[in-house]
Amino acid sequence: MTAHDVEIPPLGLAGALTVPQDATGLVVFVHGSGSSRFSPRNTHVAQALNARGMATLLFDLLRPDEEADRANVFDIPLLAWRLLDVIGWLNAEPSAKALPLGLFGASTGAGAALLAAAERPERIRAIVSRGGRPDLAGAALERVRTPTLLIVGGADYGVIELNQAALARLHGPRSLKIVPGATHLFSEPGALDAVIELAAGWFEDHFPGSGGSVGH
Repeated sequence: MTAHDVEIPPLGLAGALTVPQDATGLVVFVHGSGSSRFSPRNTHVAQALNARGMATLLFDLLRPDEEADRANVFDIPLLAWRLLDVIGWLNAEPSAKALPLGLFGASTGAGAALLAAAERPERIRAIVSRGGRPDLAGAALERVRTPTLLIVGGADYGVIELNQAALARLHGPRSLKIVPGATHLFSEPGALDAVIELAAGWFEDHFPGSGGSVGH
């Protein structure tokens, strides 16, 4: 397994790319409002995916000087275009360019992931949203054909309804899974482990050659 810090052009966004030997796919993490590549929850999920043979990229969507403006955190088109820049960079990165690509979005990052998938349907093979706001993708939801899994905590009231409404607007394979008793951050015992199992299974099913049931 190789792991190294990266700077992603054109803005020099900081990231951490981890690629296991014989990786079956690459999952790019799109963090939510007020978070970063050091998010302990996303780091925990990424390490679990690495252990299951998937490469991961954790990166900062905003530069340090941009994070002070809270409006940037909720600027979904801005975040989506940053993500598309990252995907363009990965397409030229020797260790990553041949790998099937998935997106793991949290909170507002889920909206950005879905908007990016609407723009690059040929490249993105699967999306997982954890406690996400897919509704923030707006009209782009109707253009999403990428297999999408929405994971919501059973006690994340209000967000459940937003995810149910967004699910109805998506096209292609899609599913909504509710983790009983979990709140928005999935901090309850066992909640994040449930997210990992659901997410890993979804990516394995939709990464060709990874041993899942889809794409064979």
